[in-house]
Amino acid sequence: MSKISKFFKGGGSAASKGRGGPSPQEALARLRETEEMLSKKQEYLETRIERELAVARQHGTKNKRAALQALKRKKRYEKQLNQIDGTLSTIEFQREALENSHTNTEVLKNMGYAAQAMKKVHENMDLNKIDDLMQDITEQQDVAQEISDAISNRAAFGDEFDEDELMAELEELEQEELNKGMRDVRLPSVPSTSLPSRPGKMPACHFTFLLIKPCSSTRKRAEDEDEMKKLAAWAS
Repeated sequence: MSKISKFFKGGGSAASKGRGGPSPQEALARLRETEEMLSKKQEYLETRIERELAVARQHGTKNKRAALQALKRKKRYEKQLNQIDGTLSTIEFQREALENSHTNTEVLKNMGYAAQAMKKVHENMDLNKIDDLMQDITEQQDVAQEISDAISNRAAFGDEFDEDELMAELEELEQEELNKGMRDVRLPSVPSTSLPSRPGKMPACHFTFLLIKPCSSTRKRAEDEDEMKKLAAWAS
């Protein structure tokens, strides 16, 4: 019987045997120990393979017998290494399956605890009382909405005036202000006596100056003053 078979068949502790088998935690620990042991064996075999290759190269054709023996040992080590690779793959698969099973067991256990807790919480709940409570909540929400709508509406006393009448009154006030501004405008005084004809025509711009506004600003102020003096002398 191989060491691995003895490990799985007879390697369990007395406490595990007394309980009828190892726990998932114990089995996982044993599988990890086995993986570690086989990994170390792999490293050892890889070292021996490199050593036997070095020996075969050293002897070469000079000592064929020693070189062939080294290559044979290398082949045996490679065979053992391949076997260990397969064993590690099997153990890794078994360990992952056991971990998943243990996880599923814990999940189911916790879900069972949660179901029991929910059942305990719901024991004191009456569906009829819940329906009545939800109906009361809905009614109170409707009342709160009605109160909010009533508060947000504009006060009724603000709607008793006609907006068109207010606009007409505003236009009248604006017209009054405009008329008042026109009355405050002072126009130049117009001579009371008629003006006799004189040789030559008075420039139209000077006559306009007396009635409405001065001539163009491009004329010189000195010429305007001289014309005004002549006109005043003539009118007197």
